[in-house]
Amino acid sequence: MHKFYQNVDRRSRKAMTEYLQGHFRYDTMSSWNRSTSYAHNMKIHSLGFDSETRAKLYGLMQCGGFYDSINDLIRGFGEENDWLWQAGFNGRSGGYLVLYQGERKPSGYKSYCTQCFQHNYTKVSENSGKCGVCGNDRRDFATTHMTVNSFPGRGMDEYEDFEDWEMCQLKDRVELLQSFAQLADDIVAESVYLANQYKAVEEEYTEVKTRLVMA
Repeated sequence: MHKFYQNVDRRSRKAMTEYLQGHFRYDTMSSWNRSTSYAHNMKIHSLGFDSETRAKLYGLMQCGGFYDSINDLIRGFGEENDWLWQAGFNGRSGGYLVLYQGERKPSGYKSYCTQCFQHNYTKVSENSGKCGVCGNDRRDFATTHMTVNSFPGRGMDEYEDFEDWEMCQLKDRVELLQSFAQLADDIVAESVYLANQYKAVEEEYTEVKTRLVMA
């Protein structure tokens, strides 16, 4: 099974520079945007799975809930990096894990509805304290409400030769990419676990819809 994490001698400028320059890259949006970033090829056929695991994964990928735990891993990576660095899937079939830049900043929301969770830019004490959507009580956020943004249009180190980088800068970038590689390995491991625990089966269900009729 393919492993993405690589040991890099962080005492050696040459080793770190070669690691960064040789890292696989992919588009941050689409090819027309011409912005690329560090990435990993996560296509099932390229990960070294046996035929049985590949077949099971192709089926499971069509099931609701398959990506829940994988998205938790990606969310955890963002949280660990205070959302300055984020990861996401890109490509026609979502087969590439790409490193993105992002941010976390105050959203400006001061309160929320306890029923429908509609957010409001004013505190409860500043108006009626009732939700303008459903009329139920609002409550102030206990801490500053934050929002997370990502910048998929931005490239990363596209034209860097790293010659002018300080050793500490190189170490930080290598450590970030090693953490990113570990995320890719964790996603692979989680996929194998799901393939060992579950299989895709067909299930019949009845969908209830509402329509207007003459009565």
